Amino acid sequence: MPTSPFAPKTALDRLMLPVDVPTVADAERLVKQTEGKVGVYKIGMELQFAGGLEFARDLASDGKKIFLDVKLHDIDNTIEKAVRNVAKMGMTFMTLHAYPKTMRAAVKGLLAEGNPDLCLLGVTVLTSMDEQDLVDAGYRGPVADVVAERARDARAAGMGGIVCAATEATRMREILGDELVIVTPGIRPAGSAAGDQRRVMTPKDAIEAGSDYLVVGRPISQAADPGAAADAVVAEIEEALQGTESAA
Repeated sequence: MPTSPFAPKTALDRLMLPVDVPTVADAERLVKQTEGKVGVYKIGMELQFAGGLEFARDLASDGKKIFLDVKLHDIDNTIEKAVRNVAKMGMTFMTLHAYPKTMRAAVKGLLAEGNPDLCLLGVTVLTSMDEQDLVDAGYRGPVADVVAERARDARAAGMGGIVCAATEATRMREILGDELVIVTPGIRPAGSAAGDQRRVMTPKDAIEAGSDYLVVGRPISQAADPGAAADAVVAEIEEALQGTESAA
C-alpha cells in the first residue's frame, strides 16, 4: 500500500500548533515564541475572522507549513471553487467536513488546479463530541463507528487524510493503511487539563496509536514559555517514535 506524500518525516514535523488567538498581533507573538519548534501552524476560525487569512498567506510565503482549519461544508460548486482558491494560497493542509459529496467536490477542485501540494483533511467527528452529542445531533451508533465510516468515505473520495481523535487512530490506521495521514486534535501532555475536549490522549500514546500529526494547543500557547513547552512535546514524540521503531 503506498505511503502518503504528506507523511511527516521528523518528530518536529508532527507537531501542529493552533494559533487560536484574537488578533494578528497576538498570533505574531506566538509564532515568534515558537519559531523553529513547531512543524505546522494551524489557523482556525477565531483568527480567520480577524485578519488571519492574510496572516496565513504571509506565513506560507515565509516558508512555514500552514494548516488552514476552515471545516468547509456547502454545495458542491461552492466547495470546488473555494478549494481552488485555497490551493493558490500556499497552504499545506485544509479541512472540510467528511461528507462524501463535500469531499468529492473538494478533490475535484484540487485536481482542477493541477493537484498542488495541498493535503485535504476530512473532519470525522469533532473531539469535543461524545456519544450523547451524536445522539442529540441525530446520528446512531458509537462515535468510533461513525468515524470509521467517514474514514472509508475519505479514502474513496481521494482525500489526503482525516481528522479524528487519537483514541480512534489505531482502528483508522487499519482502514486507511499508510495512504492517508491521520491528524489528531485533543492531545494533552500528562498533567494538562482536558478543557473542552472529550476524547483525549497524551502525545506518546497518540503516536503509539498510529497518529501522524498531533494538534497541541493550550498546553503550548498558554504556557509561561511556549517555546519550551513545544520542545517538551517534540521530545515526547521523538521518544514515542523510537519506542515504536524498537518494537517493530
